[in-house]
Amino acid sequence: MNKYLQSCKTEFWKNVFKAELDYILRELKGAKDILSVGCGPALSQAPDSIRTVAGSAENMDFADSGFDAVIYVASMQFIDKYREAVKQTVRVLRPGGRLLAMLLNSESEFFKEKTKKPDSYVNKIKHTSVKDIEKTIAQYFSVQTEYFLGIKGKDIFESCSPDLASLYVIKGIKKQ
Repeated sequence: MNKYLQSCKTEFWKNVFKAELDYILRELKGAKDILSVGCGPALSQAPDSIRTVAGSAENMDFADSGFDAVIYVASMQFIDKYREAVKQTVRVLRPGGRLLAMLLNSESEFFKEKTKKPDSYVNKIKHTSVKDIEKTIAQYFSVQTEYFLGIKGKDIFESCSPDLASLYVIKGIKKQ
């Protein structure tokens, strides 16, 4: 865990996180109550102004219809029972609520390079098929998808290429 937290402090990862945050802010403009699922390693680093809760994505301890948006930033693929997490997401979202799932793109050069390192976090991924996850989400949400965030070596750039984009993003609006 310490190694992970230390790597997050590097200039490269700060730039990745900034690009992801800019994307999230743009996509969720107007959302007030936002639940971020799967940010466990960062809970102890969160400022006091942010409410943090440690819990299970498959059994969320929140009231029905309590959030405008739910985000999964490179976390859904690590959840054992992601289908249950999606059902819980539907439950805690208000009518018309938004889901933003940033998935690691297993087809990207970035992902493939990471898997070559035995201690890489991507080797702990449980679900590599973004299309299976997309199908599950589409049962409950009207979805749009796109590739995002090109990474090659230490370079970060805009890309919608499946080979270069490190993320596959699923944007959903809760069906009525």
